[in-house]
Formats: sequence, structure tokens, C-alpha cells
Amino acid sequence: MNLFLSYILCNVLLLNCNSLSNLKSQNLESSQPAKKKIQRVETFKYSNNPYDSLIFLSTEQLKSGNGTKSVIFNSDMTKMYALNLEGMSIYEYSQKTKSIIRIFKFKPTKGIGWDYDNEKPIPSFEEKPVEACISNNDSILWVSLHNAGGIVPIFISENSTITHNKKNNTDKLIYFTDGADKIKDSTYVPLIETGKTPKVIIKSANDHNLLVSNWHSYSISVLEINPLMYPFAKVIKTIPVKSIPRGMIYNDKIHESYVAIMGGATLDVIDNDSWTIKGELNVASNPRHLVQGDSGRIFVSYNKISTIACIDPLNNKTLFYTPTSSQPRTIAISKNKKFLFVTCYSGNKVEVFKINSDNFEKIASLDCLGSPVGVDLFEDDNKLEAWVCSYNGGLLSIFTFKKK
Repeated sequence: MNLFLSYILCNVLLLNCNSLSNLKSQNLESSQPAKKKIQRVETFKYSNNPYDSLIFLSTEQLKSGNGTKSVIFNSDMTKMYALNLEGMSIYEYSQKTKSIIRIFKFKPTKGIGWDYDNEKPIPSFEEKPVEACISNNDSILWVSLHNAGGIVPIFISENSTITHNKKNNTDKLIYFTDGADKIKDSTYVPLIETGKTPKVIIKSANDHNLLVSNWHSYSISVLEINPLMYPFAKVIKTIPVKSIPRGMIYNDKIHESYVAIMGGATLDVIDNDSWTIKGELNVASNPRHLVQGDSGRIFVSYNKISTIACIDPLNNKTLFYTPTSSQPRTIAISKNKKFLFVTCYSGNKVEVFKINSDNFEKIASLDCLGSPVGVDLFEDDNKLEAWVCSYNGGLLSIFTFKKK
């Protein structure tokens, strides 16, 4: 256990954090100490060998939960987390073995959801995970809960045994199960209120801050992380925006963040020192997701008009764009910044584009049934894997490419 995690563990245990391991009697307030079986995963160091082409090799499918909304790798790409909105769970996978390590299941409580087709509130549950961000040396998984009005931190380090009893009525109960879905332990996690219908979460490079886009509140929440003290982060600023926000990127080098205003046709520019809107970039309608490219460029997916584009934020110009299959959602960029992966929700496709100096070159359009929505990438010296979740069907698809 490294010194950082040891320090976290010692300090958090001082908060009277107790395990809830005796679940047979459903006595969820048990104070028995946690005894977790640690499953160690081999770490991997990416060497960043040069390559300029990808050759598609194969597709593999894994079981996931219901209504998987997003996927995210930890920083060394040894573990993948799939957020199952309808299943109210998070699956942790080993990249190497392609097997489930753990399942985090939320205990459901009644809440109010949103019918996006008919645009009206509906009865639902609060604990529906949407998207996530991982911080503090891969030790905390921050999860937005669609109907709970906030985010929760889950301590996920393999060396962590942090559990605690309920402190506030808003705390959420999580069951820890193994790959066979057998309950091993449980804990309460604090709900940190941000805004109505939180979606994307991003972090600063130094792990000091989080940003959360709140769909129905028309706002961005700025949080300060404190991994040593419950509730482990607090809102320090709320930034109002003109319409629905979604995708975001955090540019530490120039102290700016960019927010896709999905309800409009702009990217809002946030000053990361004052946490205020300093301007906006004019883009096409309905921008959904953003990723950072090279030379300061930004890549954006446009959901309604089925297009991706390359933006120069310094000159407020669209440099080039290209059509995609219907409803592009999440986009992911390769580590060498030369390839863009796009999930196309209604098109049931995963499309891959080579990023040239002045255009996108489509190199693959792969079938992916079940309304693909989230994607993240694993890379080693020889291959690239695109892990894609489909909202319908409870499956993850892994598309493997050879690097050349």
C-alpha cells in the first residue's frame, strides 16, 4: 500500500467508519470491521510507440447490467467500469481477463425521473448512475446519479477497505458483490448535491477540482475534493448556463474548461481561476460530447444532425467536419490523437475516423446493436481495444484493432 492510500485510510477510519458485513439478517447498521478479499490486477505501463494506422481484428461481447449508459477505464487501463443506469449498478471488469471483478449495487429509493421522449417527469428511482470520473491515483470513482440531484464517491482502490455507516439521510447504500453476484460487503456513500439531473463529471489534472454538468438545472457545479474528510468533496461554486449542458473538457494548461451546451449551439468557455463564463464558441446545433485533441483543437459530436467536427477554440472556427451514422453520442480519441471513435445510438454503429490535418477519414463502420452510447479505449504497444456499451441488451462490445 503506498503512502498516499495509507494516509487516506488512517484518516478516514478516524471518522468512525464501520463495515456493514453481516447482511444475512439485513442488519445494515452492523459495526463489524470490513474484511474484503483483495483481487490484485497486474498493472500496465503504456509506452506510446508510434503508429499511424489501425487494422480491425475482432469483436468480443461481455455481459453487463441493464441500460448501460457509460464506460470508463482507470488511468493504467487495467480496470473498466460500466455504469448501468437501469440496473442501478456499476460493473468492474479486468481488462486482461475480460471478466467481472466486482459489482456495486445501489439500494433503490423512490424518486422522480424524466421521460425524454415525452418530456415530462415520471416515477423512478434516485440511484441511477449516468457517468463517472476517477481521481486521486485511481482511488475514488465519482458517479452522477440521474434522479438524485448529485454525485457520490466510491472508494475503489484494491487496497482500500473504507466503509462507513449512515451519517445523513441522503447517504446511499451500496452492496459489494463478486463476479457471481454474491454479496460480500456493503457501505454507505455520501450524496453530494450538485443540481437537477447531473450528467458528465470531469476533474482537474491535480485532482483538486471536479466539474459536474447539471442537465435540468442549466448549471455547472464546481467541487473541491478532500479525500480525507467526509463527504470527500464540496460544492464551491455554481455556474449558470443558458441551456442544457452536457459534455465537458478541462484544459489545465490554459486554465479553461469547455462545456457543450446541448440545448443550444455553443461551447461555453469557463475561466478555471475565477470559475466564471468568459465567453462562448459558436458551433453547430446540439453539441453533445467533447474530447481534447492536439494543438489545442477540440472534437465535438452533434447528436441531432449526425455530425462530428474539429474546432479551433482560439479562433472560434470549425476547421472541418463529416457526417456519421445516426445520433453520434460519446466520442473517444486515441492516445496519439490520430483516431476518433464514435458511438452512433440510432445507427447501431461504432465508427472510426483517422484525423488528418484538414479532414476526417472514415476507416471503419462496425455493427453494434442495442443502441451504443458509451466508449473508452485501451491501448498497449500492439493493439487498441474500443470498449463500447449498448443501452439496450445489457452487453459490452470490445472491438480490437492492430496497430501499424
